[in-house]
Amino acid sequence: MIDKKELKNIMESLPSDVRLVAVSKFKPNQDILDAYGLGIMDFGENRPQELKKKMEELPTDIRWHFIGHLQTNKIKMIIDNVHLIHSVDSEKLLDSINKEAKKRSRVVDCLLQVYIATEESKQGLTNQEVLKLVQQRESYGNVRICGLMGMASFSEEKEKVSGEFASLKKLFDKVRMENPEMASYFKELSMGMSGDYALAIEQGSTIVRIGSLIFGDRNSFTSL
Repeated sequence: MIDKKELKNIMESLPSDVRLVAVSKFKPNQDILDAYGLGIMDFGENRPQELKKKMEELPTDIRWHFIGHLQTNKIKMIIDNVHLIHSVDSEKLLDSINKEAKKRSRVVDCLLQVYIATEESKQGLTNQEVLKLVQQRESYGNVRICGLMGMASFSEEKEKVSGEFASLKKLFDKVRMENPEMASYFKELSMGMSGDYALAIEQGSTIVRIGSLIFGDRNSFTSL
């Protein structure tokens, strides 16, 4: 069951230029429909099998975001209907997405996931790898790099978290400045979750990924 009051508060508090992605992983279809009924159009999932099933069962105008680690052999499960892949964390994955998209004669919007935290469990590209892939973007004709994504350290130290978000914004600005021809589509900075989205917005986030505040803590539900 979603917290409708909290969801409405979040929606009303977000700046007009910040998009809310409701992280619906592990949650039943009815919870998603309840949020959809309140005007949420963007939902985030992190398991290809679950996302594929939800895509087939839920309204076709929902914009689905893939936000988890994506294995190359699972790309074909989501690629036909995914709105945005946030978590491109390697050159190999970018190349594989491009190949699958080419087979389908479509262009897939993606974000490059950058490693900004101090936790070894987090994944992502280095700044140098991001700049390299941006320079090589013409090699990936069926992928459009629309921005960057990052996850800050799980920490109550606000200065630390803000600093990590600020570092990602700095890289984002650098890419835009050095590649003005990308300005029309390189616009998204996906950072901030339930515990730190306010700090992320202060540092320039354009997409926040909020789950537990809307849907409650993760449970054992699976739609499979």
